[in-house]
Amino acid sequence: MNAEAPPGEPLSAAGTGVALSQVARHYRRRRGGPVAALEGLDLTVGSGEVVGVVGPSGCGKSTLLELIAGLQAPDEGTVVVGGRAGEADRRAACALMPQRDLLLPWRDALGNAGLALEAQGVGSRAARRRAAPLFERFGLGEFGTARPAALSGGMRQRVAFVRTLLAGRPVLLLDEPFAALDAITRTEMQQWLADALAAEPRTVVLVTHDVEEALFLSDRVAVLSPRPGRVVTRLDVPLPRPRDRRAAVTDSQLARLRARALEALT
Repeated sequence: MNAEAPPGEPLSAAGTGVALSQVARHYRRRRGGPVAALEGLDLTVGSGEVVGVVGPSGCGKSTLLELIAGLQAPDEGTVVVGGRAGEADRRAACALMPQRDLLLPWRDALGNAGLALEAQGVGSRAARRRAAPLFERFGLGEFGTARPAALSGGMRQRVAFVRTLLAGRPVLLLDEPFAALDAITRTEMQQWLADALAAEPRTVVLVTHDVEEALFLSDRVAVLSPRPGRVVTRLDVPLPRPRDRRAAVTDSQLARLRARALEALT
């Protein structure tokens, strides 16, 4: 973990790790007592590392991402990104990609991706020019002027991912990015994301219900308990990234890790 960065100094991908220590987050219901989403959670993500987070529904996985992103504050414990614990500092370092692509139907693909830059004050034409090279790199070159309704689910997720990258943040928080896709498209997008992260390295926290997806894409996998969520198992994936999806399916090491993850989940 790097030392505390001076206020106002930009964070780079090379020195931006994530650390959560004894984090708790509680919610109050209109009826009944408080609900503990997370309790006593410890998690570290090294700079440039991809960490997958799996767990049962309702165990606080999305809450975890929002805490890292500075959209929520912990009730207990600390959340540090790039040596900084302030919510504004965490927001400045993180880009969150939610489950839904949230593309604007009246904008074409380049216009949707460029929104990340326009939010920072970049003009729309300049934003499109800066988005275009990523479209070419990630197989979207022919679809820059297509509206979202004309794109497949996988293409829409690619556009959403490019938009997330264009935000220029060193930490990417991916919340079930392929949950809405069919099985074949999801497999294709897993390989695409593995290659994309190799081309554009970032510090990544990937939340997913799919154990195989987490093992294929991640350097390490953290398994959360049922609510309140805490890390009950940590699995190191001893294979270099990016990996080949077909080879990974039959790899004996990944098969053993999958069995351990499923045992921890049940």
